[in-house]
Amino acid sequence: MDLICVGDVMLDVRVDAGELARGGDVHGRVALQPGGTSANAAVWGAASGATARVHGRIGADLVGRLLRSELEVRGVEAALVDDAETPSGTMLVVFEAGERSMVADRGANARLAPSDLPPEIEGGAVLVSGYLLLQEGARQAAIEAIRRSHARWIGVETASWPLVEAVGRDGFHRLAAGATIVLANEREAEALTGMAPLAAARTLAERYGAACVKRGAAGAVLVLDGEVFDAVSEAVEERDPTGAGDAFDGVLLASLARGMQPQEALRDAC
Repeated sequence: MDLICVGDVMLDVRVDAGELARGGDVHGRVALQPGGTSANAAVWGAASGATARVHGRIGADLVGRLLRSELEVRGVEAALVDDAETPSGTMLVVFEAGERSMVADRGANARLAPSDLPPEIEGGAVLVSGYLLLQEGARQAAIEAIRRSHARWIGVETASWPLVEAVGRDGFHRLAAGATIVLANEREAEALTGMAPLAAARTLAERYGAACVKRGAAGAVLVLDGEVFDAVSEAVEERDPTGAGDAFDGVLLASLARGMQPQEALRDAC
């Protein structure tokens, strides 16, 4: 298996409306799609040509069945545990007048347990969700996922800067012990190091062996064994930025796991 993702599997409910009428009704567009950090990364890893699996927990409900089916349709092995007591995780994403607002219900994701994971997690690359690692509830599953991993690339993505700040720099490093690559955006990297992107990547790579800082439209920088690689994103029309960082992580790790050279893998991920 090229890429194994451990963490959140959600149903994204996207709402596009010019303007909401508080307390009233408006016409708009409502779309459903599989989401969640780990599912997104696995789907895009598979789309890049890799074999991919996701370990997670879903409700024994309609949403859970839909998530499992849609992941499999997209070429991802869905190693998902059914939870009879808690519903599947759901994310509401509302686009209104040029602004994006989100409401997350982690649902069964927050109940992922070490017993839901295999005794050994073997693959080319493993990616553990920061939402799993940096929040109470399923944290022990994330720690065990790192410990049980047998892979050249054992990645932790940093989820969001408020979560990084909540656990603190030392707390993050303690929780992520055993990882061999950290993936963060600029704000998260700054929260971890207090530094600008390149300096942050260098500092994190000194601790983990490799680090990648995502810079949005400016591309990304990867430091691996002291060597610096950078790539610039091609100009595209933004349609929905939700999950873009997850997609980057999935493609980068899947490409590295398949033996692609770091510069080429970084360029493909951008």
